[in-house]
Amino acid sequence: MSSGASFEFRFDDETIDAEEGQSIGAALIAAGHRSWRSTRIEGAPRGLFCGIGVCFDCLVTVNGRPNRRACLIEAMPGDQVRTQEGAGHGDLAC
Repeated sequence: MSSGASFEFRFDDETIDAEEGQSIGAALIAAGHRSWRSTRIEGAPRGLFCGIGVCFDCLVTVNGRPNRRACLIEAMPGDQVRTQEGAGHGDLAC
């Protein structure tokens, strides 16, 4: 049992429970999500792989900022986390 304070953040249209100090990736896994991004070309599902920030499989958009590694970003109360779409820069397409 953790002694940290618990709080909520939003993932797409779902409320996710998290504990103080927990990464977004850990909170998503604890909530039953195994993948939250798909590869650009083949659309293969991706989630936590290395868990230490070496790979880029766990990318999410956090508070409007794309390409954030969910395993490294600490979950914060009220965060708005979105599924990563492709390279996360659709707004820059020509």
